[in-house]
Amino acid sequence: MFSENNIKSGCVEVICGSMFSGKTEELIRRLKRAQFANQKIAIFKPTIDTRYSDKEVVSHDLHSVTSTPIREPEEMLNLEPDVMEVGIDEAQFFGDSIVKVCQTLANRGLRVIIAGLDTDFKGKPFGPMPALMAIAEDVQKVHAICVKCGNLANHSHRLTASKKLVVLGEKDSYEPLCRQCYNAAIEAEQEAAKA
Repeated sequence: MFSENNIKSGCVEVICGSMFSGKTEELIRRLKRAQFANQKIAIFKPTIDTRYSDKEVVSHDLHSVTSTPIREPEEMLNLEPDVMEVGIDEAQFFGDSIVKVCQTLANRGLRVIIAGLDTDFKGKPFGPMPALMAIAEDVQKVHAICVKCGNLANHSHRLTASKKLVVLGEKDSYEPLCRQCYNAAIEAEQEAAKA
């Protein structure tokens, strides 16, 4: 992004929400608009995310864009000098150092667009996402549709019995639920565990 006097102005944008809410789709849309405007982009994702592809960021409706899988956020600092926009998918899987890296990139004058889950399957804030939202100039919360009642969904309800924090999966492992349906599902699971 440039101001009237061609001085680079960096920023951080966060796209967050539950599973199946369109976070990655929105990230891809913004990056493709930048490409159309002839801006050089760099896209990163954590190496742990291999659901659809090892090398591409892929939305649930199978739109994709080539990315660089990385283990540590600091790897993003070695950008080519003409990169103007940086996209980061599944940011919740990175450690807290991603916050400083995003600040550094924005301070260099880059537009940093981040997509990630804001809460985990227990409904708790997920990894570095709260801190990323706090430093962002813009936060867009997107919603899925509750598969039980049709209201806006903001919870990722896990359908499997695993208690691990990170379990990669799709519709076989997660469903989007609204607050009321999520609370009812958790209550039913707790009752079943007592029986």
